[in-house]
Amino acid sequence: MIRHTNKDFAIAIALLFAFATLDADAQDGGLDYDDYVEMAAEAVQVGEYLAAARNWVEAAERSESADDAQKATRFAYSFGFDAEALQAAERWLELDRDNEQALIYVAQLQLRDGQVRQSKRNFKRVLKLSDGAEDERLLSFVSLLSEEDPVVAYELLRDLAKPYKDSASAHYAVAVMAMSADEIDTAVERAKAAVDLDPEWLKAKLLYGRTLLFAGKEDEAIDYTARIIGDDPDPDPEARMELALLFMSVGRNDDALSQVNQVLLEQPGRADALRLMAIINFREERYDAAWSDFEDLLSTRRYTSDALFYLARISDIREEVDRAIRLYAGVKSGPNAVPAQRRASALMAFENDNPEQALAMLDSFAQTSPSNAIDVVLAKAQLLASMDRYDDSMVYYDRFVDFRPNSENGLLGRAELLLRMDRIDDAIAQYRQSAERFPESATSLNALGYTLADRSTSVKDWQEAEVLIRKALDKDPDNAAIIDSMGWVLFRLGQPEAALVELERAYASFDDPEVAAHIVEVLHTLQRTDEAMTMLESAEEKDPDNELLEAVRQRLFRDAD
Repeated sequence: MIRHTNKDFAIAIALLFAFATLDADAQDGGLDYDDYVEMAAEAVQVGEYLAAARNWVEAAERSESADDAQKATRFAYSFGFDAEALQAAERWLELDRDNEQALIYVAQLQLRDGQVRQSKRNFKRVLKLSDGAEDERLLSFVSLLSEEDPVVAYELLRDLAKPYKDSASAHYAVAVMAMSADEIDTAVERAKAAVDLDPEWLKAKLLYGRTLLFAGKEDEAIDYTARIIGDDPDPDPEARMELALLFMSVGRNDDALSQVNQVLLEQPGRADALRLMAIINFREERYDAAWSDFEDLLSTRRYTSDALFYLARISDIREEVDRAIRLYAGVKSGPNAVPAQRRASALMAFENDNPEQALAMLDSFAQTSPSNAIDVVLAKAQLLASMDRYDDSMVYYDRFVDFRPNSENGLLGRAELLLRMDRIDDAIAQYRQSAERFPESATSLNALGYTLADRSTSVKDWQEAEVLIRKALDKDPDNAAIIDSMGWVLFRLGQPEAALVELERAYASFDDPEVAAHIVEVLHTLQRTDEAMTMLESAEEKDPDNELLEAVRQRLFRDAD
């Protein structure tokens, strides 16, 4: 079981009392700003981040200081509690009507909440408040909107850009968002318009080359960007870096490295070039060279988290467990922070056989990186599940789903845990909730369909499973896991020949023991026993300790030599 200190227990009791009396005290006017701030701090100590955010909002509502509302906004936003962040940001804007940062928070959070018209109106206000040119300010919206739903964000920025038809900046901004929304034809058109309006703008030309790549015109994209370099007697290093990325995207890593080396000859200490060279060497499995490159990158004090992460991966590949743990644990920020901490804790738990220290490492990371604290809740749920500590894991899954009710990963992870706990009906209900919440997700549709096919004994459920899996295949037709699900449900529905076609198609691209077990089962049913045994033995050679393969052997070939 999870161990708590006496201090934690005391704080928890205090919080229970405080939360239980909150409504009554509030009605009596018994709690003021300082009370709510103190309760927020106490909530953070015990991992009750949502309660902390709500207390910060209550504090802001009781204060006449815009700074207090700003603190509440930033706290709730950093933890991803959008409703609370929006309430606090609106209070901030109420107290400081022309504060641009408050207005940006409100506009962005309204967009997330589906209030598109209000969001657009407030983004227009931001443009009007800008000191510089309004069309150029659109460029700053790109990084903000890249965090949002790509289709909604693209449509918003496209509408905001309409008054600026002769602006290269406006066309550039729309092109970037169009790429993220998979509106590739529009992206190409808008990037080309930006170049036509400002032929000397290198950034626009490089974007146009990238849109050609996204449009599937790989050779044309590379030729276009290479001409930018070739036509310039003193080519800009940015163009060489872009060409290197294009080469990498089509697997021409040595050509990419040639461009990066040229940049480093001209600018020896350029950190982004060092980083790219190191990543290329890593991809080419030249680990000694990559190690040296990433150490050089560390000395620049730029991209530190990236350097530590890749050094950790190299150590991991080399099975240098303690060094890998130390390096992974050093990744405290950036997109690799949570994966690094998750890997460090897994190595500590299973390679060093120290599960309590593994959990403590995750707790320490959450304390030093509050913006990742909720992701750590999910990481602990997953780690505990892998330790077969199912009840403890469920506590953290429940907490994560409470924090992130719209997280598909959280819902699916909780459902998988319920399966492992043999709570089949509850698992199916959880998978169904995910499929209903994410009806366009091939992952959720397949998860529900496969579970119905595999765990139910009802023909009606199998028929529903086939419908769900076919929907998933329509959305992701080349996904081997979904193809396997289709084969399995066809088998359950009494169509072994059709099932075998799908299962073998899945196995051709997904050499997985579960798919192999399905093929063995179908071959055995078709009385192709020798082929079934051959497949089973082949799969066992690749994965000799797999429990699923062992179960199939015991059930179908118990008497075999």
